[in-house]
Amino acid sequence: MIGRVVDFDPAADRLYDFDFTSKNKELNETILSDTDRFSNWVGSKLADNHCRYGIGGYSEHRTIYARSVHFDSAEEPRRLHLGVDIWGPSGTPVYNFYDAEVHSFKFNDNFGDYGATIILKYQLEGLTFHALYGHLNLASLDGLEEGQFVPAGLQIAVFGAKEENGYWPPHLHFQLIRDMQGLKGDYPGVCQYSKRAEYLENCPDPEFILKHTFKRS
Repeated sequence: MIGRVVDFDPAADRLYDFDFTSKNKELNETILSDTDRFSNWVGSKLADNHCRYGIGGYSEHRTIYARSVHFDSAEEPRRLHLGVDIWGPSGTPVYNFYDAEVHSFKFNDNFGDYGATIILKYQLEGLTFHALYGHLNLASLDGLEEGQFVPAGLQIAVFGAKEENGYWPPHLHFQLIRDMQGLKGDYPGVCQYSKRAEYLENCPDPEFILKHTFKRS
């Protein structure tokens, strides 16, 4: 049985759908250039709408990545998001949704990067795939070993603070990956728009996992 990724009570908790595309005119350079200001903006949206978490982003063409040179390249910047973000307070627990093993882990310590990252490998209904958990606290990497068994339901991490999550407002980047393509501890969470077809094929929509957390039909 597929379990939760974060705590959520469908009878009491609500989700706020964030839009980080160019349609969102509130998000200006003043907000995005300062992580604390950006965090306060996210927090105010959740509080004003009485929501426990914000969510969204799969296959979203985002303008917010212009805040970091990490997403720039000579030929075309990376702007298409390949996972789902769950926004909430620093320290929010993160759980393993199904029996897995540790594929790899790493502290991706660049401005705008994942920060502390765990990648787990799953066998589910005859399918083999990976889940990347990004923007975690550094302590979540302590004691991990590649190949280590991780039981379903185990708390594996919490949302990291800015100093350990790549200097973002606290959130979880949750991404499914079919083929890791030889990478360890890291995999692109944002791609160039011209390469969207190949990346979206390798990184399917996590909705079929997350619907068990948020009880969406």
